[in-house]
Amino acid sequence: MDIQSVKQRFGIIGNSAKLNRAIEIALQVASTDLAVLIAGESGTGKEVFPKIIHSFSARKHGQYIAVNCGAIPEGTIDSELFGHEKGAFTGAHEKRKGYFEEADGGTVFLDEIAELPLSTQVRLLRVLESGEFIKVGSSKVLKTNVRVVAATNINIIEAVQENRFREDLYYRLNTVPINIPPLRERGEDISLLFRKFAKDFAERYRMPSIMLAPEAQQVLLNYRWNGNVRQLKNITEQISIIEKERNISSEVIKKYLPDYDMVKLPAIYKAGEEKMFSSERELLYKVLFDMKKDMAELKKIVLEILQNEPAVNIQQEDKTQLIQKLYSDSKPFIEKQEDKTYEFQPQPIKTNVNIQDTQEIIEESLSLQEKEIELIKKALEKYAGKRKYAAKELGISERTLYRKIKEYNINS
Repeated sequence: MDIQSVKQRFGIIGNSAKLNRAIEIALQVASTDLAVLIAGESGTGKEVFPKIIHSFSARKHGQYIAVNCGAIPEGTIDSELFGHEKGAFTGAHEKRKGYFEEADGGTVFLDEIAELPLSTQVRLLRVLESGEFIKVGSSKVLKTNVRVVAATNINIIEAVQENRFREDLYYRLNTVPINIPPLRERGEDISLLFRKFAKDFAERYRMPSIMLAPEAQQVLLNYRWNGNVRQLKNITEQISIIEKERNISSEVIKKYLPDYDMVKLPAIYKAGEEKMFSSERELLYKVLFDMKKDMAELKKIVLEILQNEPAVNIQQEDKTQLIQKLYSDSKPFIEKQEDKTYEFQPQPIKTNVNIQDTQEIIEESLSLQEKEIELIKKALEKYAGKRKYAAKELGISERTLYRKIKEYNINS
């Protein structure tokens, strides 16, 4: 079956190359019994791909069970997955089959796989390697023949490094990885999805469908969509119900995107597995380096103005001292400029206006701690002490921000 037919069957909207590639891999791996790990941000539609894999596999007539590992309490997850015997724990009034026993010959989809406790991960690894498991409260080894498809919305490599996820289980699940692109990387699909959702809600609520003005479409394209397709669907529903005007302008759209105009700090570089700077200190080093470079550029420009503009009303004595100061500070930068030479030759200037009060030039502090405190205070002040948004502005976690506030005794 071709990709377009799959999209129609499972209600997938979009034509981006990354999305098509993910569907193509799902179709190719469906005919095998290999374990599959689906990675992608929350709200990208990961739950559709296990259904594709199951529907085009030899197990399509078997049972398909989807399990949200993050929604099951840690104390009962083993019982849910592997079953239990009567009297195995308080409340176990009769024996029960687990999902792996129920889905024998079919497919089990484990969503939010990284939320499994480490003890349950050991049990799951045994099922994947030998098909064997033991019910809670039993000593009898049972066999099952299931295919496991797992999904996660976190960086599983980081979870392994932090000992929150078993490395051997990761490699066993990651036989065939499928990466679902976030909505911000599917720019050409955003308008298609909005129109589809708008049409669906118009039919559901029996009202005219909303439409986007050209500038409103651009707003959607520029937005980051941290909640991905789920967020776009929710916003479309809100606008469809609340707004009386059916032609939606950019101003109206922005009202439903409260952080659209949020000012960002310099972007954190990503590479490979999209790892950020190893610490906030490295980010501050880069910010300070850029500031120093800009200051040298500014000093060079002021030096040129003072040398070439006789109309500047500054006493000759003050001007000479200022030029000497700027020239001394800017000399290393100036010497690096290609095809340019600057010589310090202050010219006498006649002026009838004297400026008695001259501004003192204060050397800027290069203390990393002071700069860090200053940035944290500015972010907290900007968001009225709301640490969640301040942490997002600074590009650090809320937990790290809380630690910094306590460490530097900052009043938030």
